[in-house]
Amino acid sequence: MQEDFCPPNGALAVAGGRQIASPINKLLSMPFTLRIATRDWHPPDHVSFATSHPPPHNTAFESQVTIANPVDSSQTTAIPIWPAHCVQGTPGAELIPELDTSKLDSIIDKGRTKDVEMFSAFADAFGNKSSDAASFGLAAFLQEKAVSKVFVVGLTGDYCVRCTAIDARKEGFEVYVVEEAVESIEKGAKGWEGVRADFDERGISVISIDRPELQDIKLSE
Repeated sequence: MQEDFCPPNGALAVAGGRQIASPINKLLSMPFTLRIATRDWHPPDHVSFATSHPPPHNTAFESQVTIANPVDSSQTTAIPIWPAHCVQGTPGAELIPELDTSKLDSIIDKGRTKDVEMFSAFADAFGNKSSDAASFGLAAFLQEKAVSKVFVVGLTGDYCVRCTAIDARKEGFEVYVVEEAVESIEKGAKGWEGVRADFDERGISVISIDRPELQDIKLSE
């Protein structure tokens, strides 16, 4: 929920992105064990930025670039090219003021190294858990606090939310994604609808904010 992901001036603004602050704040008011936000916190020459590559293959939203695993260079993957966004220390990297940050217990800064993408709050695009790429290890932190259920919200459903939910499931957590508190870049089969189908196969539940799973949280207050 950063300025660069939200209209009207975000470099990578998602339609409706600012509006989901309201349901997220409603969730933040519930008595969860932990409430954690993430921030993309990229260096100015991050590998995903169009400005980091020469033309003609540097068109934001259209081009891709192949990156190598920093731990094993024989492993590669293609990632999308984006406009420069959420650069460390810039206004675009800040959490939006509509979000009630007073309710947060922690903030993870992720994507801090220039050569690898990190959509997930748990690990980079290759599954590495690097203290360079993220400000702290989320899985270990949640396990230390005896957390068993993870509820994922925010921007965007087809990238950071998707990857965070999938990695949370891989770590053994029971995972829920709250639909009213998510917006995506793409809505159809190549976007949120495709993500939902993938979640079903992985045992990740997409729920409404009024579902019993969240009512149980309220009752624990």
